[in-house]
Amino acid sequence: MYGCQGFSLLQTSVPDFANFTMKYMPFNLGEDCPVFDNLFEFCQIYAGGTLDAARRLNHKSCDIAINWAGGLHHAKKCEASGFCYINDLVLGILELLKYHARVLYIDIDVHHGDGVEEAFYFTDRVMTVSFHKYGDLFFPGTGDIKDIGEREGKYYAINIPLKDGIDDASFTRLFKTIIAKVVETYLPGAIVLQCGADSLARDRLGCFNLSIEGHAECVKFVKKFNIPLLVTGGGGYTKENVARCWAVETGVLLDTELPNEIPNNDYIEYFAPDYTLKVANLNMDNLNSKTYLSSIKVQVMESLRSIQHAPGVQMQEVPPDFYIPDFDEDELDPDERVDQHTQDKQIHRDDEYYEGDNDNDHDDGAR
Repeated sequence: MYGCQGFSLLQTSVPDFANFTMKYMPFNLGEDCPVFDNLFEFCQIYAGGTLDAARRLNHKSCDIAINWAGGLHHAKKCEASGFCYINDLVLGILELLKYHARVLYIDIDVHHGDGVEEAFYFTDRVMTVSFHKYGDLFFPGTGDIKDIGEREGKYYAINIPLKDGIDDASFTRLFKTIIAKVVETYLPGAIVLQCGADSLARDRLGCFNLSIEGHAECVKFVKKFNIPLLVTGGGGYTKENVARCWAVETGVLLDTELPNEIPNNDYIEYFAPDYTLKVANLNMDNLNSKTYLSSIKVQVMESLRSIQHAPGVQMQEVPPDFYIPDFDEDELDPDERVDQHTQDKQIHRDDEYYEGDNDNDHDDGAR
């Protein structure tokens, strides 16, 4: 999906392979998390985007912040996993927790949001809610409905394990019922919504049968709560449908309805032959019976009845923000790209000396 240069194990010599194994395998780098040129810069870009989105929400610079490059929910504290290297969602949530007593995390990727759940499995300050395919050895193999958190976090992890072929009507009905009750009970100060597009019909790795309208309906529903909202991307392996989906959902978040016909652009041929945003569902069986979905709803509601209503947090000093720009970002032209060299000049360390306005030397000789 990333279109990057992988590290080919087949083309390495035996000593190189041994060196690769010793250096990278402990961190699960290699197979589904390939090492490629500029990997760290790639991680900086998508993780930094989510961190900046959280900062903007904390400072009320916006009500909704979007980072479609983010949402890499499988990465763990000490290892990469499932195409995910740094878990930007965890970093973003930690930033939001500086200003909000409770943060709600919602995941509609076809894969379980295991990395985020694991990070907050023992706390009640973050509630994780993941709607995902479970069973049949489907990656990552976690996310049973019985996994509900532990210690202070017991009942604050909610898993909705689904089967192949779930359609718009079944998914959105269950989603709205559960999320409405979660928000009513937990009263989050901020919401993080991971919008993995591999839950769409026709995804190369997915097995659900959601249309773009059905997927976007979940985004529209969460937006209506008028709670500070951080929206990210995630999985998605039929790239033209990923682009369609996130374009439509950007429109939803901006209260803008987009025309179905895609305007001419450099990538228009990817959307042939119809050149439209809307993609129809597949004609496939929905293995999620009404009885099965009802049983999931009952178990989730039972867990929610067991939690302390809107748990609080003791007053404490707020940690400093990770980054506060010394220029007004609102005055920048959003259509003008800033080259890396110029960006680097805007960052300086407090313990370094400069000539000019940032010079720490003074005329009186004081330092």
